[in-house]
Amino acid sequence: MSYKELGLKCGIEIHQQLEGKKLFCNCPTLIREDTHHFTLNRKLRAAAGEGGKVDIAAQQEQTRDKTFIYQGYQDTTCLVETDSEPPHEINQESLYTTLQFCKLIKANISPIVQVMRKTVVDGSNTSGFQRTALISRGGVLETSEGKVGIDNISLEEDACKIIKETEEEKTYRLDRLGIPLIEIGTAPDIKSPEQCQETARKLGMLLRSLPGVKRGLGTIRQDVNVSIKGGARIEVKGAQDLRQIPLLVKLEVKRQVELLKLRKEIKKRLGKDIKLSITNLTETFKKTKCEFIKKALKNKQFNVVGTKLSNFAGFLGKEIQPGKRLGKELAEYAKVKTGIGGIIHSDEKLEKYLLRKSEIEAVKKKLKIKKDDAFILLLIKGKGENVTFALTERLQQFSKGIPKEVRKANPDATSSFLRPMPGAARMYPETDVPLIKPSTKNIELPELLEEKSKRYQKEFNLSQDLANYVAKSARVILFEELLKKYPKFKANFIADTLISLPLEIKKKYNLDSEKLTEDNYRDLFKYLNQDKIHKDILLDVLIDMIKGKFNIKNYESLSTEDVHKTVKEIVKKNPHAPFGALMGQCMKALQGKVSGKIISDELKKLL
Repeated sequence: MSYKELGLKCGIEIHQQLEGKKLFCNCPTLIREDTHHFTLNRKLRAAAGEGGKVDIAAQQEQTRDKTFIYQGYQDTTCLVETDSEPPHEINQESLYTTLQFCKLIKANISPIVQVMRKTVVDGSNTSGFQRTALISRGGVLETSEGKVGIDNISLEEDACKIIKETEEEKTYRLDRLGIPLIEIGTAPDIKSPEQCQETARKLGMLLRSLPGVKRGLGTIRQDVNVSIKGGARIEVKGAQDLRQIPLLVKLEVKRQVELLKLRKEIKKRLGKDIKLSITNLTETFKKTKCEFIKKALKNKQFNVVGTKLSNFAGFLGKEIQPGKRLGKELAEYAKVKTGIGGIIHSDEKLEKYLLRKSEIEAVKKKLKIKKDDAFILLLIKGKGENVTFALTERLQQFSKGIPKEVRKANPDATSSFLRPMPGAARMYPETDVPLIKPSTKNIELPELLEEKSKRYQKEFNLSQDLANYVAKSARVILFEELLKKYPKFKANFIADTLISLPLEIKKKYNLDSEKLTEDNYRDLFKYLNQDKIHKDILLDVLIDMIKGKFNIKNYESLSTEDVHKTVKEIVKKNPHAPFGALMGQCMKALQGKVSGKIISDELKKLL
């Protein structure tokens, strides 16, 4: 069937980090990898929203009863991030950048903006909520398959960065918390997986035309909303790779199509009132060769339990997405809801788990499995009543259709259950931040990346590819700064140094060229301008900067007299040596001091 016949409705949400200071304090938007200075522990609970109801997604998170550990830095973390001090006034530079984007797409900016609290109890915010402000509605994006409306543009604070998670605890870092984000939500006007990708790309290009946005890996994130006729809106979070977006949409459509096919069959086989019961099978597996069961049973808290699904043989193995079957969908849901340790079902090849025939027969006997029945084995803590509830709930959902939910994008473009779809109950006003009256009188629109690329080609004679790379690069502002400051260097040379050389270092020498800072490049061009470094040794200089070994004294260019003297001594000591051998010795003696061309010219003169 075509996507039109399937009734595909698709929208996308873009989250773009902004540069400068955090949204409600003066801390820098610096992402850190060094050792943290302090930690603090919290427990969070779901609060009622403006209408007096507690959000369903927040309720689910609270039932997990996790302890949240936050890592912070004395010099870049303040009391606002630890929720020990009220928020400061909203960051005016971030607001300006957001208003620039609103004007770019001709959105309707709200005359009064109210900052809201959005309840989030997964630990990603120390306060248990995220501050967000709806700045505008409306606006249109032109694509090759038609217009895509923009439903909302918001300015909000980013969440903490997750470091690790166990069954009892989640550890976060506070460096990302509070970084300003522009959030853009489109209308469900996207008609195909390819149009979804085009929309994301165009929005990304517009955002990166703004001087105030962050650039680089992880600074922009996409969430995709997908539904089909008879299905429901599914939000797939964390679509990091733009190239993977079409496949992500296709596989979510496939998942919904397959579940709709199975809906009537599930209802027919299990009946209206699905009832599952748990049987403890721990004794059956006391001497098992199955590694993960053996490992779990060493931890005395775990039990092996089983549940019977009448008339369900062959059904748990139905493929929903490539490599994902109905059994796995049930397992992922139960794991998120209850924290189970693992799941095996009867439609799998049980021999791959090293389960013995005697164990499988014992399970069938204890669960009273008939020819048309299926069974599920689970590793759980405690008696498992919550597991049967979760499995029953999921099967009931599938017997009715597609449940609305938030799913996590996997690396292979499939998705996994994350949480129920949150609603309006999680929102309530932020009373610590005054109302905002945005003004667009002095908002200047930036040069778009496409326009910038064309200008670079025309003005500086850059190739189309290099011009595009520079325009989209995080170094674009630095490129223009260096052009203005050092007119004696050609634009092509500056662009190659900022774009091509780092790529070569990464590929050829397997070094992280992302470590090179803007100040490194400023120093490099300063020394080049002063003739303390020669152009021919740029690669060596940048490699030393990455390794932290850079010292200008090692690279200062020698005078012509010094070069002549060194080359002359080498020729005198090796009177019969061929040119190549002499050149090698000269290069070794003058390594990093002067270019190979100068050495070659001087050697030819002497010979």
